[in-house]
Amino acid sequence: METDVTMTYCLALKLGEGLVCLSDTRTNAGVDNVSKYRKMFTWELPGDRSIVMMTAGNLAITQAVMSLLQENIDTPESGIETLFTAPSMFRVAEIVGDAMRVVQNRYGPGLSAMGESAVSSIILAGQRAGGVPRLFHIYSAGNFIEATEDTPYFQIGEHKYGKPILDRVITTETPLETGITAALLSMDSTLRSNLSVGMPLDLAVIKADEIGVVHQRRIEENDPNFLHLSDSWSSALRNAFAEMVGIRV
Repeated sequence: METDVTMTYCLALKLGEGLVCLSDTRTNAGVDNVSKYRKMFTWELPGDRSIVMMTAGNLAITQAVMSLLQENIDTPESGIETLFTAPSMFRVAEIVGDAMRVVQNRYGPGLSAMGESAVSSIILAGQRAGGVPRLFHIYSAGNFIEATEDTPYFQIGEHKYGKPILDRVITTETPLETGITAALLSMDSTLRSNLSVGMPLDLAVIKADEIGVVHQRRIEENDPNFLHLSDSWSSALRNAFAEMVGIRV
């Protein structure tokens, strides 16, 4: 069971052209105990809404939250809103927060009694017809914050290695293709520096006003495009460093 919220890396960007979501799949990183679980989940109603979520923290907690959200869609009860009936992305965030509280109240005390952490978090990205793309970070208590022009991206898990490039590159005006590259390089930096984050990766892109995941794929460890991007970035950094050597302060 994953109990360390940093034993993963997920990030999402809110750009003028849409949303970019990227997650790894590692949940354990011992010498002889490496586990992989999908941390990205998607829901779509064509032409009406598109929703992507990514999870970090206690695996049992986050899996239970995802299962509860799906169960409410599959077997709806009168008076209970679901991801498919909520009138806005803000209401979707409230529904996810409510599900987090239900699961935390059910399992959190028992985990604490066993000395286990129930800390978990979720990134929620999506768009409803008639609305704009929105991005939320939902915490263990079920409360949440929304991305803004001042903070156009969220990270959960092991974020420190991948943060510098996002801070230098990402604004709401960043083109979607540039955002995808920045997200992949942010993940590459984290993969190189922390063994608790691992391949394969899951990538999803929601283009503004198209109300759908226009690009979604799994990036395996031997993916030639990702390897080329990683090698090119390393080479560019080495060349940039060589130019800095002669500068004295």
